[in-house]
Amino acid sequence: MSSLLRTADLPARERADFWCSAISEAFVPLDMTLANGETFRGQMRSRSLGVMLVSDVAADAHKAERTRRLIARSETDYYKLSMPLQGYCLVMQDGREAPLTPGDLAVYDTSRPYTVAFDNTCRMLVLMFPQRFLRLRPHEMHEVTANRVSGRQGVGALVSPLLMNLVTKMDEIGENQSLQLADNILDLLATLFSERLGKQGTPPPSSPQTLLLRIRAFIEAHLDDGNLTPDTVAAAVHISTGYLHKLFRMEGTTVSRFIRERRLEHCRRDLVDPDQWTLSVSTVAAHWGFVDAAHFSRLFKATYGVSPREYRLTRDAQGGVAVSAWETA
Repeated sequence: MSSLLRTADLPARERADFWCSAISEAFVPLDMTLANGETFRGQMRSRSLGVMLVSDVAADAHKAERTRRLIARSETDYYKLSMPLQGYCLVMQDGREAPLTPGDLAVYDTSRPYTVAFDNTCRMLVLMFPQRFLRLRPHEMHEVTANRVSGRQGVGALVSPLLMNLVTKMDEIGENQSLQLADNILDLLATLFSERLGKQGTPPPSSPQTLLLRIRAFIEAHLDDGNLTPDTVAAAVHISTGYLHKLFRMEGTTVSRFIRERRLEHCRRDLVDPDQWTLSVSTVAAHWGFVDAAHFSRLFKATYGVSPREYRLTRDAQGGVAVSAWETA
């Protein structure tokens, strides 16, 4: 289920080069500076969880840097989230520094330079996933990178224990549950960072960005409502329908497209949920507002490359393993 790499399996003279190469291959290319290459010890256990890579990393003092030169060689942009399990680390990006102790966490963006530094031996959880799977816009996430999130208060107090348990139970999670669990974690992280945006006061309460957060939260909570329309959304947040359309045009999309994309994503999740395999494709579609089965099938295929029925059958034939975005990123 999980893979393991460790320097202890190699001669001392090979360990530093092996670690630098293995970490860059597992995550994204990084420049590594080890405090003591001759005695360095490192170990990493990883597994894919849906679109997410989950890694339990233990290593002696070192520094990992993501430079502009290395970024230019990459094709896919990811978010990485780090949370110390033992020891201390420092995450730096966008002119900010996040000192993390066990249970704290911080997110950072692989499309921009960053540094993660460890003064002493540290054990850390690292999550990495393509940016497009987090339900927040890049300009919003730019406000929360390299900001310490306490694991002892607010939504952070809910997320931190979950991630700690994820590390200890990594090998016990079946393939049938992994995709849904990854989706749930991403939803929880979106909630966490939305909370952080509000707490920082950036942007101010009346700004378009903050209003969009409220609008998307309302839409997400009412996706199964067949009467959800731009008019009902605008009325719920006390703005005109015209202004609602303007806000979404600023984001390069439309209200209807956003609702459709979120409904399709929920349908995709339900289609690969073993607890809902007894439901017909048309029933799943109707639950999320797609009353025309043929129209739903065309939309689903245009979005995910296969029909909803083929998507479900492919997962079933593979013993519950769907082709994940991680594999195709």
